[in-house]
Amino acid sequence: MTDIVDQQTRSRMMAGIRGKNTKPELLLRRALHARGFRFRIHSSKVYGRPDIVLPKHRAVIFVHGCFWHRHEGCRYTTSPSTRPEFWQAKFEANVARDSDVRATLLERGWRVATVWECALRKLGQVATSVEFLSGWLLSDKGQIEIGEKGMRSL
Repeated sequence: MTDIVDQQTRSRMMAGIRGKNTKPELLLRRALHARGFRFRIHSSKVYGRPDIVLPKHRAVIFVHGCFWHRHEGCRYTTSPSTRPEFWQAKFEANVARDSDVRATLLERGWRVATVWECALRKLGQVATSVEFLSGWLLSDKGQIEIGEKGMRSL
């Protein structure tokens, strides 16, 4: 199957996709800050450059896009119909890297939260996600995941 846009247009479109300071990430950071949490962003001193680092709580938060990081069972986890082998390899590499980063951080004594983009689409969802994160940050739980359907400990 061929692409519906030319190569230059596709390249421009893909170049416009942000890797950090995305809308979901900014919404979450703003809400956490309003709750009194102070943090660092994209710290190169922490393995994997987490989106949000809370040294006081020895915790990191990753804000993952459902499409790029393959949120299992999510309606936003679609696959492009063009070049399926390329996309499959790309997605598998992303998931493997995420898993490695999470395992390494846990081994080094960090607590890890993953907040999926689908959990931050509406303001009510942002408030609920921050409520979950606040409780987690003040607890001793090691790892959580927050998606559209709620929170789960891992």
